[in-house]
Amino acid sequence: MAQWDVYVNPSARMRGEIPFLVDLQSDLLSGLETRLVSPLALTRVTATALPRSLCPGFTVDGVAVVLLPQESGPISARLLKRKVVSLRAHANEIVGALDAVSGGI
Repeated sequence: MAQWDVYVNPSARMRGEIPFLVDLQSDLLSGLETRLVSPLALTRVTATALPRSLCPGFTVDGVAVVLLPQESGPISARLLKRKVVSLRAHANEIVGALDAVSGGI
């Protein structure tokens, strides 16, 4: 389990709108039982008025999704079972989105 890894959403009820979660938590905290994750939602879920810097888009497992950093939260690490891909190559975009949430940048 590593920062920027993408997992299938463990919530079957929400998977239709939010198929994936991305692990935001620093690897320095890998010993904790929880991970800080952000939803990766289907593009039709997100309002078009949100700035791209806040909600960057990605393709994960052939599915177009957008990051919803304003909805980030903790989840039990044991629920994150199926890793799909890593978004490490997009770390700057994700960090920029988190900065936009916390600092309005």
